[in-house]
Amino acid sequence: MSQRELVVLGTASQVPTRHRNHNGYLLRWDGEGLLFDPGEGTQRQMLHAGVTATQITRIAVTHFHGDHCLGLAGVIQRINLDRVPHPVDVYFPASGEVYFERLRHSTAYHETAVLRPRPIDEPGPLPAPGARFALDAVRLDHPVESFGYRLSEPDGRRLVPERLAALGVRGPAVGRLQHEGAIEADGRTVTLAEVSEPRPGQKFAFVMDTRLCDGVYALAEGADLLVVEATFTDADAGLAEEHGHLTAGQAAKAAAEAGVRTLVLTHFSQRYPDLGQHLADARKHFDGELVLAADLDRVPVPARRPS
Repeated sequence: MSQRELVVLGTASQVPTRHRNHNGYLLRWDGEGLLFDPGEGTQRQMLHAGVTATQITRIAVTHFHGDHCLGLAGVIQRINLDRVPHPVDVYFPASGEVYFERLRHSTAYHETAVLRPRPIDEPGPLPAPGARFALDAVRLDHPVESFGYRLSEPDGRRLVPERLAALGVRGPAVGRLQHEGAIEADGRTVTLAEVSEPRPGQKFAFVMDTRLCDGVYALAEGADLLVVEATFTDADAGLAEEHGHLTAGQAAKAAAEAGVRTLVLTHFSQRYPDLGQHLADARKHFDGELVLAADLDRVPVPARRPS
């Protein structure tokens, strides 16, 4: 099975700390690598995590505050330095295109790779050439325009070996059945539906700087893995609202109501040297798999839901 996992490159909000780099998250999804919100220092964190520029196929920026984009210049230049052989799509709010261009061309370098800017004017489906998933942007609520991202794999079917054997389908006939939908075997017609069962597609969601809003719930709905900011504790809910952020309790409650399976909380304010209260606030609402992200963590996408 191809590997699907989240590689955490950084977890700090606003400023890095001794133990937390600026934001940065790489989603490894089969042959794709989606880099979300590369903050300052992301290129060096990639080295520590064993992530190469060639593994990046898409970059998605939620908004243009520095802790979510200052690493973009270095990452783009590394993509060119390493002569990445495939095009790299870069998604970002269209209202911040001037910042994207400044970061992209912040210093002199030789452009060797194909970078395809994908500015987002409105929420909805995004162009994702060659992808075996759908990618959508959903508007969030922050002092500057911000979008969250949702990756959705289409539903499919899973072959059941016992059913194949019982109907005499084996060897190359299995591939033909998958391709054609029905074949002749042992003197009868065997259909794909007879020897398979539904295979729900997996879903991933990425929610950064935002107040609690409809967009949070839309992104989180039914997600197998949700990465969401939890900048403040519940005791500082007033600060969260003022600055356009979520508390740990708000993020966890939204995840529980949306049916999230694995919840990753991140983007922690430097005011909290210990995250014990974040965990306590979150556990009041969410009893599933919960990760308080640390730099260089690897979080697997959970196994598929039962059909």
